[in-house]
Amino acid sequence: MLIKEAKIYAIITTGGKQYKVKENQDIVVNRIDGKKGDKIKIKEVNMVSDDGNVKVGNPLINKAEVEATIKDHIKGDKVISFKMKSKKRYKRKVGHRQLLTVLHLEKIKLK
Repeated sequence: MLIKEAKIYAIITTGGKQYKVKENQDIVVNRIDGKKGDKIKIKEVNMVSDDGNVKVGNPLINKAEVEATIKDHIKGDKVISFKMKSKKRYKRKVGHRQLLTVLHLEKIKLK
């Protein structure tokens, strides 16, 4: 006999981007204020699917939230922007590293 796992997932918005998340998953998002080990609640939930029962918000679901723990703060890969105008002796090189947060998603709640 096969035991079927509950396939619950949600689509959340944080930092202006949307992520499809499941319970016990790690995701990397734009920097969130807080210390390593802090528990946070993400209330911007756009959609929840609980084993085929889909609930879509307009644009958010009021009674849904995702509980997460801040696992680490990291920096992303370096992105280099280079501008040059030939025959004008103009060059400009700038590097940027995005500040990121690693989240461990613990529970998706529907009240």
